[in-house]
Amino acid sequence: MRSSNPVFSSLAGTKQRAVQNQFQGYPADPYSQYPSAGAVTSERPMTVDDVISKTGITLGVIIVMAVINFGIAMFISPVLAMVLTIVGAIGGLVTVLIGTFGKKYGSAAITLIYAFFEGLFVGGISLLFSGFLVGKGADAGTMIGQAVLGTVGVFLGMLYVYKTGAVKVTPKFQRIMTACLMGVLVLALGNMALFFFTGMNPLTNGGPLAIIFSLVCIGLAAFSFLQDFDAADQLVRAGAPARMAWGVALGLAVTLVWLYTEILRLLSYFRGN
Repeated sequence: MRSSNPVFSSLAGTKQRAVQNQFQGYPADPYSQYPSAGAVTSERPMTVDDVISKTGITLGVIIVMAVINFGIAMFISPVLAMVLTIVGAIGGLVTVLIGTFGKKYGSAAITLIYAFFEGLFVGGISLLFSGFLVGKGADAGTMIGQAVLGTVGVFLGMLYVYKTGAVKVTPKFQRIMTACLMGVLVLALGNMALFFFTGMNPLTNGGPLAIIFSLVCIGLAAFSFLQDFDAADQLVRAGAPARMAWGVALGLAVTLVWLYTEILRLLSYFRGN
C-alpha cells in the first residue's frame, strides 16, 4: 500500500517487490541475489525497536542542530542564523529527493544528513515564527514549547487512532490523501508566485484564509502519520532488512517537521507575529 509521503512510498514499493519476487519463485529478500548466498548476504529483519531507536537518533540530531542555530542567533549573529536556515531548508529538500529518487532510503548517512540540515531549518524557522528576531523573545520560548507539545500530542493521538483501527488506511484513503496533498502543494506554489509578482500572500499573511489554510495543512500532516505508520508496519511484517529502519525514521521525521512548522505558523498568527 503506497503512501503520499515520498519516502514511505519508496519503502512500500520495496515491500511490494519482495512479495512479487516470492510469488515468482525468487527469494523474498530483494537484496539477496541468490538463495544459496542467503547465509552470507541476508540481514536480520527490521523490528519495531529498530524503528524507535533510529527515529530517536534522527530526532535527536534535529533537536541538537536546532538548538545550535538558535544559539548562533542569540550569541553570535542573527543574520548568520538566517543564512543557515536557508541552507538547512535547501539541504533538507535536496537530501530527501536524493533519498527518494536515488533509492537510498535505507541509508543511515542520508537520514542523518537530512537531520543535520533540517535541524538548522527548524531552529531558524522557530526564531522567525516565534517573533524572537523582532523583539518578542519573552514569548518565544512559550510559543515554541506549545508547538512542540502540540506536535507530540498529534503524533501520539494519531498513533492511538492507527493502533485502534478507528481510521483504516485503505487504497481510497491513500488516493484522497494524495489528491489533497497535491492540492495544498499547488496552492502553496501559487501563493509564492502571487507574492513574487504582486507582494500579496493571502495564504500566509495571518488573515482568515491563512488560518484556514494552516489548519488544513495541520490536518493533512496528522493524517499523513496514519499512512506512515501503515507503511512502516507493513515493512516490519514483510521482514524488510533492519537497515530500512533508517528510511522509516526519515519518513517520520519529514512529517513531524512539517507538522511542527505548521503548528508554529498557526500560533504566530494569533500572536501577531
